[in-house]
Amino acid sequence: MKEIQQFVETLLDNVEKVIIGKRSVLEMLAVALLCEGHVLLEDVPGVGKTILARAIAISLGVTFKRLQCTPDLLPNDVTGVSIFDQKKQAFTFIPGPAFTHVLLADEINRATPRTQAALLESMAERQVTVDGVTYPLERPFFVLATQNPIEYEGTFPLPEAQLDRFFMKLSLGYLDEATESQMLVNLGGVHPIETISQVVDGHQLPKLARQVWQVHVDDTVREYIVRLVFATRNHKDLILGASPRGSHALYRGAQAYAALQGRDYVLPDDVKHLTTAVLAHRCIIHPESALRGLTVQQILDEILQETPLHIGEI
Repeated sequence: MKEIQQFVETLLDNVEKVIIGKRSVLEMLAVALLCEGHVLLEDVPGVGKTILARAIAISLGVTFKRLQCTPDLLPNDVTGVSIFDQKKQAFTFIPGPAFTHVLLADEINRATPRTQAALLESMAERQVTVDGVTYPLERPFFVLATQNPIEYEGTFPLPEAQLDRFFMKLSLGYLDEATESQMLVNLGGVHPIETISQVVDGHQLPKLARQVWQVHVDDTVREYIVRLVFATRNHKDLILGASPRGSHALYRGAQAYAALQGRDYVLPDDVKHLTTAVLAHRCIIHPESALRGLTVQQILDEILQETPLHIGEI
């Protein structure tokens, strides 16, 4: 697992030249990359979401495209379109933004359900279908979608089916005073994004993802993951608990996080560390419980405290 650990450390050290003070969030993004999953980044404007996506793509040495989601965005604006070539007397396919390695879907909840569905196919199947023809997407393919948790006017909330396609949901959040002061110093001249370059080969990610499969998960830890997920399905304050896809994401994520730490085995603490990021967006809270001020985060914290590692444990 040393190869994975070295790859991730080199990647994150480079990204941290641009995004400072957010190492824990960057590690979570690395877990998603190693699991070939996609990330929903929910945060207020101006915290560096776009710069983060660019920094990752540059550091990996892969292609990057930005898709600004608006209500008038059409599915073909995501996938591409077939245009009739008069000279060839045949249709020619013009690829859309989905044909890239790192795709930033900015303000995804401003896109209409039809456009969201087009993006869903590319995320889930790593392919797009236009005019009945299916085109595979290159690997790695990483979607970093953003949405503003404050402004809801003119938005189309992501349905549960689409939320479940995201491997995890993260938030950068504001910097502390000292770090924000350092950020101003860093931005005093040329923007750091202009100074970084490729430090790892992003095309190695599929190979590293296969290595993650080799990380050992003990039966006890596997059963612990299942109990956590079932606890969300049976909790009185949740209308909907995590899906089987959520179980698999937590399992794979724990393997990747262990590899990131240089271990070839998963610890229960790895599972606990990832539970909120992987499961929170897959759960729906009862409106009555939300009115009482309860949050999904609090419910998951309670589940983590009450769910035993071993059956029969008090």
